[in-house]
Amino acid sequence: LSFQGAALGLVWLFVREHSMSWAEAFGFRNRPGRALLLGAVVILVFSPVGQFLQLLSIKVLTWLHLDPAAQSAVEVLRGLGRGPGLIAFMLVTIVIVPLAEELIFRGILYPAIQTAGFPRLALWGPSVLFATIHFNLASFLPLLLLALVLTWLYAATDNLLATITAHSLFNAVNLGLFFLSEEFSRTLPAQS
Repeated sequence: LSFQGAALGLVWLFVREHSMSWAEAFGFRNRPGRALLLGAVVILVFSPVGQFLQLLSIKVLTWLHLDPAAQSAVEVLRGLGRGPGLIAFMLVTIVIVPLAEELIFRGILYPAIQTAGFPRLALWGPSVLFATIHFNLASFLPLLLLALVLTWLYAATDNLLATITAHSLFNAVNLGLFFLSEEFSRTLPAQS
């Protein structure tokens, strides 16, 4: 939350310093309905691919005798139980994290590097950084592909609402899958 809070504050200062509105800076008025719809459709298509890459990464890491540890956020989630802490975690995961990360990676870094004349670096640099900041080897490949897809989505729509929507839905889908797998594992009979 401290990274996302700092990111939101810095983006606010950045937009203010450039005497722009948020809509101007991030294209929020560029066909918003289309952007929201494309964000939802893209993530519905990507989610099974991302899950497959996650499973494949875990298998490869296991085969290489490396620990495919869960992301630290998953460990935190497992320890929360039910109640206000869980609700706050879900709110941060589905609303604040996607907003802050998309503003930084696709809203500022991508266009700044693109404008500086480095289109390949604009695509790959923020995408690799996005996957890396999650500090999880098993998630690196699916998050890298997600970042590349989100960058393409932003370039295609010129509206950050598309990537914020996709990122939010991606996190919501993963939270849902987490809860389903936890519930499913509780209902399985004990193995002997």
